[in-house]
Amino acid sequence: MSSEPELPPDSTLEAVVVPRTHDLGDNFEVRRALPSRQKRMVGPFVFLDQMGPHVFSTGKGLDVRPHPHIGLATVTYLFSGEILHRDSLGSVQTIRPGDVNWMTAGRGIVHSERTAAETRLHESALFGLQCWVALPRAEEERDPDFRHTGIAELPVEEAEGVTARIIAGSFFNRRSPVQALSDLFYVDVQLQPGAQVEMPAEYAERAIYVVEGRLDLGKDGQFDAGQLLVLKPGQRITLTAGQQQVRAMLLGGEPMDGPRYLTWNFVSSSSERIEQAKQDWREQRFAPVPGETEFIPLPDLPGKPVRYP
Repeated sequence: MSSEPELPPDSTLEAVVVPRTHDLGDNFEVRRALPSRQKRMVGPFVFLDQMGPHVFSTGKGLDVRPHPHIGLATVTYLFSGEILHRDSLGSVQTIRPGDVNWMTAGRGIVHSERTAAETRLHESALFGLQCWVALPRAEEERDPDFRHTGIAELPVEEAEGVTARIIAGSFFNRRSPVQALSDLFYVDVQLQPGAQVEMPAEYAERAIYVVEGRLDLGKDGQFDAGQLLVLKPGQRITLTAGQQQVRAMLLGGEPMDGPRYLTWNFVSSSSERIEQAKQDWREQRFAPVPGETEFIPLPDLPGKPVRYP
């Protein structure tokens, strides 16, 4: 893992997060940008993983067995490949690049994420991001829900050399049809070589995740792919692509309505609620995913849930 770059005293950045890398087997790597030591959450975003890029050999694929969530929404967004989603509501949905799978756990949901059998008949690529968005307190115990939004339904803002797809929330005066429950934004920005775009300061908490290329932020320096750049409040910033195309995800929103606790796959404003969810999963009181018998057992979780921030 590379070291964190030093920032100038007048930097517009609060922190630069160099994610931890985990090998899940078969050289399939996951990079975790949130939560991190430098930053626990950005707006309602409490978790950000980069999956891949990876090429599975014939017969291989992703196999995330059924597991539970409470108190959050999971957001899956792919740049290449596809994943078959199944959940305890009976949803069965293939997600492909540019689509949005938005699963609201509420009081509890179980889902699996796999490479479909037909896709395993040949080599297959996979590259994408998965986020967790903490739910407002008033929505934490709502009924679970799953919504799929196709790429053609998402608004796109274009300028010279710039394409910005609004995945969720509102940004660049455009609003996504994805039904988020928090005041947030999540945007896929692609910059052609030499192109620029200004990131406004309309939300209190903002970050940039560099997906591809080398992003130039002027006096703050240049940043390679795989880094999360957390902005200071109220600062406008200009994103510039150098000689290569750049792809970056803009994310954030307004501060949460109080701290959150996080343990394993559970997020809640109450540590007692998380303990209840752990016991419910041990005793298999969550509704199962239809047609699936496997599940991920509750791991040995030392200590109490971690409080963020």
